[in-house]
Amino acid sequence: MTDFKKYVAEFIGTCILVSVACGVAVVLGCDTPAGYVGTALAFGFVIIAMAYSVGNISGCHLNPAVSLAMLIRKKIDIKNFVCYVTAQILGAIVGAAILGLLCGSFVNSSDTFGAFGQNFAQPLLVEAYGEGGSLGVAFDVEIVLTFIFVFAVLGATAKSENKTVSGIIIGLSLTVVHLIGIGLTGTSVNPARSIGPALMSLVRVDNTAAISQIWIFIAGPLVGATFAALLYGFFEGDKKEKKPLKELEKH
Repeated sequence: MTDFKKYVAEFIGTCILVSVACGVAVVLGCDTPAGYVGTALAFGFVIIAMAYSVGNISGCHLNPAVSLAMLIRKKIDIKNFVCYVTAQILGAIVGAAILGLLCGSFVNSSDTFGAFGQNFAQPLLVEAYGEGGSLGVAFDVEIVLTFIFVFAVLGATAKSENKTVSGIIIGLSLTVVHLIGIGLTGTSVNPARSIGPALMSLVRVDNTAAISQIWIFIAGPLVGATFAALLYGFFEGDKKEKKPLKELEKH
């Protein structure tokens, strides 16, 4: 029952992340400085709120990339990884559906950012690198931004004494990567967050841009998260070797 509660928490948290944070992107748009910054802050603030709401239940991953990093770091097992990711994707789909209900007039007249705040190579990349080249650059952007975000998550959650501030650190980190990436890819760093809006955009407004590029926003974050987990493990290796036997027994 305890594990099931974790999955429900991941479902609810991801649902709120997509419906609220992507909702801000849809309502404000990202073609003005206010909308751009407001969207970045929305993603960060929602993560902070969820960290202190469901963090004690599930750890507040809300992101398959974060869950993959935790799997690599042996913080969760394969069963919980699969169930977490399933709950996150379902939560994102439901969140996008809720967004469609709340913001119907907005999603039916989408701007270049996308009807549901979905992710795809933005005009800035297409103009600079061409239609084909922009996809490769978008993939690289997602790897780098996810690496930064997940590395911050691993550091913030490494020590139990950081618990009171870890949610703020993670939320601010997500805000920062959004400030960099919104104009490039819309910023995913989260496969579930991309899958939900892409599917709903396809169903509701027949927009195929996001679903045709969905591989970027699944593979890119997972690669970035893997790099972050492996590098963090490299840095932590010496510390674990130096731990006294009694401390090792606690883990």
